[in-house]
Order: sequence, then C-alpha cells, then structure tokens
Amino acid sequence: MPPSYLTRHGYQKLQDELDYLRTIKRQEVANRLHEAMEGGELIEDAEYEAAKNEQAFIEGRIQELVTILANAKIIENSGSKKDVVQIAAKVTIQEGSNEPETYTIVGHAEANPREGLISNESPIGRALLEHHVDDIVTVEAPSGSYKVRILKVE
Repeated sequence: MPPSYLTRHGYQKLQDELDYLRTIKRQEVANRLHEAMEGGELIEDAEYEAAKNEQAFIEGRIQELVTILANAKIIENSGSKKDVVQIAAKVTIQEGSNEPETYTIVGHAEANPREGLISNESPIGRALLEHHVDDIVTVEAPSGSYKVRILKVE
C-alpha cells in the first residue's frame, strides 16, 4: 500500500479520532445496542437498526484509520526550497483577477479544502507540485482546465 503523507498535526488529529472511536464512541454505540435489545422485538426496532448501522460505520472508520496511520509518512516543510511547491508547503495562488487563495499541500488522508488543506493527488495539488513562485500553472480539472499564478510559497 502506498504511504499516507501526513503532517505531524494531521497524524495527531487522526490518532485522536482513532482513540475517540475506540474508547468513547464504541462504548456509546454498545450501550445503545444493549438498550435496544432490552426493548424486545429487535426486528422492528428502528433504534436497534440505527445503532447497528452506526456500529458498522465506526468499525469501518477504525479500520481505515488504522491502515492510514500504519502507512503514514510524516511530512514536514523543511523550508529547504522556499520557492518550490512541495508537500507540506503553504502556497498562495491567484486565478486571473480573482482574490488570491492560500492552501497547504498535504496527503489525501489529511485533505480538507474547507480548511485550506488540499491533497497532493488533487488536480490543483498535482499541478502545483515542483513549480516556483511566479510560475503560471495549468490545472487540469474534471470541469476543464484553468491557469493559476503562484504568488508565494512558505
């Protein structure tokens, strides 16, 4: 399995989520299942079905997190190439006359565009990698291609 690129913060965030799911959330769902089973007629009990579905989701997410963390490769922005976009770099870009946007390039497991964290595997992340300040980069997105200028790399 390929490595999961994570920042130290991202690794810790996923580890915290795993710990929460294994301890608190598992117990909450187990309690809900126990209460639903005590209510009798399990086949018709919507609460029992909901709890079983949640339990399956939690167990699946636990397995996913275990795999991600087991294959994690911690990335750090060493600052050795300040003007080159690399994983863990903070990049400010501008598309045409739009407002500049700032993103941090991270691995797919940590990506969250709403928080400004974009995956190195996303169209824009892939396009920006290894480019320099003032480069104009073409991003090949599913909706079509567009160009952005790299304004700043931290």
